[in-house]
Amino acid sequence: MTSPSTATARATLSVIIITKNESRHIGACLESVSFADEIIVVDSGSTDDTCEIAARFGARIQVTPDWPGFGPQKNRALDLATCEWVLSIDADERVTPELADEICRQLQTTPTSNTYEVARLSHFCGKAIRHSGWWPDYVLRFFKRGSARFTDAAVHEKLVAKDGRTGRLQAHFLHYPYDNLEALINKINRYSSDAAAMMYAKGKRTHVLGAVGHGFWTFVRSYLLRRGFLDGAHGFILAVAAGAGSFFRYAKLWLLQRQHANRTDVPRN
Repeated sequence: MTSPSTATARATLSVIIITKNESRHIGACLESVSFADEIIVVDSGSTDDTCEIAARFGARIQVTPDWPGFGPQKNRALDLATCEWVLSIDADERVTPELADEICRQLQTTPTSNTYEVARLSHFCGKAIRHSGWWPDYVLRFFKRGSARFTDAAVHEKLVAKDGRTGRLQAHFLHYPYDNLEALINKINRYSSDAAAMMYAKGKRTHVLGAVGHGFWTFVRSYLLRRGFLDGAHGFILAVAAGAGSFFRYAKLWLLQRQHANRTDVPRN
């Protein structure tokens, strides 16, 4: 693994990735980070050839027998990193040549911060989405090892800087989260279930009208306030999907409430 920059003296870099059944994406993802000193893949039991592809790119692979959620799983990958700096990337993301060069320049100098955010340009069904709340979508991903850690959230995890200060890189990731509408619908279903369970565990409660209100407001925010209409038909579909995801999240929370209430109401001998 070599740097795309001509200079050789620089700090070392670990790339960390968590995977499950990512054979469609993992090859292009790993090729885009081939400049790293080490690549760590933590896999949660892929049944396709994700691990075999990762091995061909020289990645260090660890397969876990369980799935603790996104935050804990990413922390597992982080704990395996040995280099001075870390880049966390998802399998459906790519490091552009411009971003690779910028990261390598940072590694060759004395950085002004220990943690850096990177923008993501996401694509939906072949179209780059530049509105709808999708762009620039800064995410904290590049950091000095020991300066940041992921939250323990099962979904919507975040990387949190210990000193609270972050810089921003100029270049961006490419992000390919949904090849088709079915993939988006499947993710909405999975994430809304996990989010409802997490909200219930934290004591949050709702009702059916609340679920409707959350769904409607999310659609308005995505399509109007965040100018999703400028993304054309793709923007409208994304706004509807966002609203549906919010509605299902709170509807599932309401159903969880009813299930637990029914169990409590069952008479005991």
